[in-house]
Amino acid sequence: MTPTSTPLSAPAPSENWLRLDRQICFSLHAASRAFNGVYRVILKELGLTYPQYLVMLVLWEQGELPVKKLGEHLRLDSGTLSPLLKRLETAGLVIRERSARDERSVEIRLTEEGAALRERALQVPRRIVSATGFELEEISELRERLDQLTGALDAAALEEEPGARQG
Repeated sequence: MTPTSTPLSAPAPSENWLRLDRQICFSLHAASRAFNGVYRVILKELGLTYPQYLVMLVLWEQGELPVKKLGEHLRLDSGTLSPLLKRLETAGLVIRERSARDERSVEIRLTEEGAALRERALQVPRRIVSATGFELEEISELRERLDQLTGALDAAALEEEPGARQG
């Protein structure tokens, strides 16, 4: 901390709390946009957008999944996920099929081409790490802290939802 900086716990004039540079949400937003810019360039070589890449990561890791489970992994609703999956299917990377067990459910699985793309994608994380300028340990620590932040915010959102409180 510099001699002129104010710790967050210290009382500050209320107008300081509304400064853009004091907003963690904006810092996260700016970092996310910067990441998207780097990913856009790297993923162009694979013919994927960043959201499509995330879908492929889950399928490479989990294998065949119902759309609902895929959405849970990615924190996306089916309205957002369906157009992504249609584009991936058109590109020949995934197959969407109604479940034989439950016709309401659509199963997503990789094609041979989609599975083979994994090998080419192995260079993506290395290039992202390089772009950050961080050491692997720093990235791991940051990811852990962001996961903690996400969990805390999810819990806070549940508490704030109308009807979420009992008693």
